[in-house]
Amino acid sequence: MARDLFLKRPPCITTSVPTGRFSSGDFSMFETWLPLIAGLALLVAGGELFVRGSVQAAERLGISPLVIGLTLVGFGTSMPELVTSVRAGLSGSPGIAYGNIVGSNIANMLLIAGVSALICPVVVAEAALRRDAVVMFAVAALFALLILLLPMSRAAGAMLVGTLVVYVWLVIRQERVSGAHGAIHDKGAALLQADPALGRTPPRKQGMIVPIMVVLAGLGLVVLGGAQLVSSAVALARSFGVGETVIGLTIVAVGTSMPELVTSLIAALKRQGDVAFGNVVGSNIYNILGIGGATALIAPSWVPGEIAGFDAPLMVGITAVLVLFAATGRRIARWEGLALLAGYGGYLYVLWP
Repeated sequence: MARDLFLKRPPCITTSVPTGRFSSGDFSMFETWLPLIAGLALLVAGGELFVRGSVQAAERLGISPLVIGLTLVGFGTSMPELVTSVRAGLSGSPGIAYGNIVGSNIANMLLIAGVSALICPVVVAEAALRRDAVVMFAVAALFALLILLLPMSRAAGAMLVGTLVVYVWLVIRQERVSGAHGAIHDKGAALLQADPALGRTPPRKQGMIVPIMVVLAGLGLVVLGGAQLVSSAVALARSFGVGETVIGLTIVAVGTSMPELVTSLIAALKRQGDVAFGNVVGSNIYNILGIGGATALIAPSWVPGEIAGFDAPLMVGITAVLVLFAATGRRIARWEGLALLAGYGGYLYVLWP
């Protein structure tokens, strides 16, 4: 692959790389793509049901909208990435597990932020820039350094998850006092804009049975979709004759980021670019701390050398560029959105053999 030229050490052998190339007749279009698309559909549908049921249950318990938005909604919209990475880790496919995390962050910044800025220049809220964007960069740099030097052990996973819990707690405390909303709030607000009915729940007297059933149904669909997506991604890698890491960084990453893409596009079309930017920043923080941490806790492993040596450092550089774009004039202009999109095209060109 072209990006191997950038590596200073050989790729880690934890990624299952096929030994031979399959002929086009070995895998039909139906056998290769339909199961993968079905897995993605189950993930998206299950994630939406999980969020809907969780919000309804929380509101009937009297939990404040701020806490709901910063925890349940923010966490629920990342369920496709979480289940996919954990499932891939348990299946012995760390290339898909961590490729999904790093690839989703890269797609969020280059593809989603780029398209959103092309539709409508993205205005950046002060809280999202000064607090959350800085945290996004620090978290990306920490993660890149961590996976370069150490395996993703349960201790590392606990540290990442603990950092997320502390961060969300501090954000809730700060926003209750100041009222200034940041990126994690905007991550939930983007979903509520895409589905306004989500914020209009029935009265509490209707009970908890229906919301709990909806949550369980959503979890079931997400787990089933994650298993289907991982197995289909492995088959796709073999049919293309490429490593699983490439599939995880591209097809799986973009597929699991579809909820963020849709919600950010809707926010941009409604001329609410601050929500689109906050959605990207909040998703990236959740991906690294929450999904990366949970994956390491449940299925510890080394991160493939391709990701540690190339894609993760590139993610840090892209994060710095996005923060720079956002800091200049507190907005991401259309030409900057076009540059981000061009960067994603260049990344795909370097990534694929």
